[in-house]
Amino acid sequence: MGKSKTNNGTVSGLNKAEKRRAELEQQKQKTRILIISTVAIVVIIFVGLFLLASKDSSSTAGSGKAVDFNYSGFPRLGKEDAPVKIVEFGDFKCPACAQFTGAIKPQIVQEYVNQDKAAFYFVNMAFIGPDSETASLAALSVYHQNNDAFWTYYDALYANQGDENAEWATEDFLVSLAEKEKLPVDLELLRKDIKERTYESELQNDISIAKDTGVTSTPTVFINGHKVDKPFDMEAIDAQIKSASEAVSAE
Repeated sequence: MGKSKTNNGTVSGLNKAEKRRAELEQQKQKTRILIISTVAIVVIIFVGLFLLASKDSSSTAGSGKAVDFNYSGFPRLGKEDAPVKIVEFGDFKCPACAQFTGAIKPQIVQEYVNQDKAAFYFVNMAFIGPDSETASLAALSVYHQNNDAFWTYYDALYANQGDENAEWATEDFLVSLAEKEKLPVDLELLRKDIKERTYESELQNDISIAKDTGVTSTPTVFINGHKVDKPFDMEAIDAQIKSASEAVSAE
């Protein structure tokens, strides 16, 4: 009798222990599931926020909605009331920008700007090196002295562009280039503006416009607020200018 009672007690104790272990295991499983679910939710939230931020930064440039530029704040080539407005974001140290200036811009000027069908604007996106900003500050100084001289200087900067990896756009170089081109500007004022970074806030505003518009490379071109997908494809540019002109006429 006593032995049988002991066995029953042992079996009962084992059952309770097993039950307790099962409960603990079940609780651990629930805890693991909760932790995994929480981590997954956090990851999803962060990914969602990242995608939202990325979308916000590029939505203007990539959407069908036209960018509403303040054209009056940019250097302009052509008539202010031209129906088509072409905006280039560029860096004077950018080799691709120099290619655009040498191959595409002359065609735009000849076929559209000179015919009063379009106006061409420039926005500084100085990002390649410290002297990208120096070159932009010099160009802005020239622009504020003489808008026409700006475009001569713009062409000269690209035509005399140095190595992308070298700091060539120095104060002395930029002033001597303006002198060489016989620009109708005050060279001493130009040197002073470069040295004192007179147009720093304007340059930073240009850079901010590029960032807010979703511009990530140069040259980036917009036609009546719509980004050009292939800035080196003149046929595509022709088609987009024609479409923009027709849209303006239909308004």
